[in-house]
Amino acid sequence: GMVFQQFHLFPHMSVVRNVMEAPMHVAGLDEARAHERASKLLARVGLSHKADARPGRLSGGEQQRVAIARALAMEPDVILFDEPTSALDPHMTREVLSVMADLAQDGLTMLVVTHAMSFARRAANKVHVFHEGRVVESGPPEQVLEQPREQVTRAFLQLAPDSGA
Repeated sequence: GMVFQQFHLFPHMSVVRNVMEAPMHVAGLDEARAHERASKLLARVGLSHKADARPGRLSGGEQQRVAIARALAMEPDVILFDEPTSALDPHMTREVLSVMADLAQDGLTMLVVTHAMSFARRAANKVHVFHEGRVVESGPPEQVLEQPREQVTRAFLQLAPDSGA
């Protein structure tokens, strides 16, 4: 599954329909089962009360949580998150990262491209630092983020707003 920086929700569909669409049209789920799955996932991301709303009526954080529910609806083995909080204010960022932390705790495999170092420190079991298109350092978060071996990693962490380094 994939969750993008921008939400890419269908503006003409309700929230629940956005989550139901792929399971019905790609996975062949009937409408009743797709609705049941979508309802459970919206509850999981804290948005049951917004099921009938259109995406344009939601905050950015709510839209991103719908995008997460939509990705989960296909029951993927792995979800790639591409800077999922980059377009959000701090409050909305906390909401989205809280949902992602819950997913990590439940054992979902996630590949997260992020500059939110405090989240990476808390939720990751492995951190990779990229520079100029290549991996320059990899390891457990406590090693990479607390005692980086590479100068490029140290320089990045000094600039990262929430690195704690």
